[in-house]
Amino acid sequence: MLKYLLRRLILILPTLFGITVVVFIIINLAPGGPIEQKIQQIRFAGGNSTSEKNAVSEEVIEALKVQYGFDKPLVTRYFIWLKNIATLDFGESFSYEEPVTELIVSKFPVSIQFGVLSFILAYLISIPLGIIKAVKNGTEFDWFTSFILLILYSVPPFMLGILMIVYLAGGSFLDIFPIGGLFSDGYAEMSFGAKIWDRIHHFILPLACYVIGSFTTLTLLMKNSLLEEISKDYIRTARSKGLDEKAVVMKHALRNAMIPIATGFGGFIGVFFAGSLLIEKIFQLDGIGLLSFNSTMARDYNVIMGLVFIQSVLFLVGNIISDIMYVLIDPRIDFN
Repeated sequence: MLKYLLRRLILILPTLFGITVVVFIIINLAPGGPIEQKIQQIRFAGGNSTSEKNAVSEEVIEALKVQYGFDKPLVTRYFIWLKNIATLDFGESFSYEEPVTELIVSKFPVSIQFGVLSFILAYLISIPLGIIKAVKNGTEFDWFTSFILLILYSVPPFMLGILMIVYLAGGSFLDIFPIGGLFSDGYAEMSFGAKIWDRIHHFILPLACYVIGSFTTLTLLMKNSLLEEISKDYIRTARSKGLDEKAVVMKHALRNAMIPIATGFGGFIGVFFAGSLLIEKIFQLDGIGLLSFNSTMARDYNVIMGLVFIQSVLFLVGNIISDIMYVLIDPRIDFN
């Protein structure tokens, strides 16, 4: 196991290299880069129309290229970026005009809160519900919950968000929840208990949208995995020995059935970067998802590369944690 983990850790470096090279080339070859966008801003600021191609002189364009580092070849720019990454220097945002690291860190609070809560809630709901559905397989309860899960799975999270705002947040019917944001006006003057309630009040609708996408899938995965284990010979042997059905399911089958579920545990690290652009847009949440979208639209290369690099590292480390979880749940697994 130790050798396997060591190999996986070493493989992170070439994998990261490959990911960053591909992304760097793609975003730099895409039209409408930072220089073009800056030129457009200068033209509009000067009151010139976009058709006046000579509104910005060649000297200004060359100065912009030098300022943003685009006077160097693509390969040279990539290796400069790679060298800076060694000191966790992601450069400066072209559009926000502040260090990328500070910019990403400033969006962390929103992403962490919703990421951690949605991750915990998804597992807390899906595992017991999946177990009950497997035990009661084919019953009315199983059919009814499957029907509800099918409906929830069919509704895109952003559509659910719009519907909840319309029906529950003062859109056209009830006015129970706030329409967006993380807290109310006057939050600073509230008591401690009132602050907690105010946060919960604001979190319910967006959190429901975050959770719905993952818990429906996890529930069915849990159910099917447990059903598969229950049908195996060792379970029939346990039953033939007269063991209690609850003990057969909870002590023998459940442990093996949890192995597919464990693949998602490694995603826990990724929740720090969890973010859904549409949900954040609908509920006015200034998180990582919105930052990714705005950076892509503004061709903010440094921010895009910073997000890609950090998310790739978290994804790769999360996969290794999933492998460790495999072994912890079932010691018979040998990666050698």
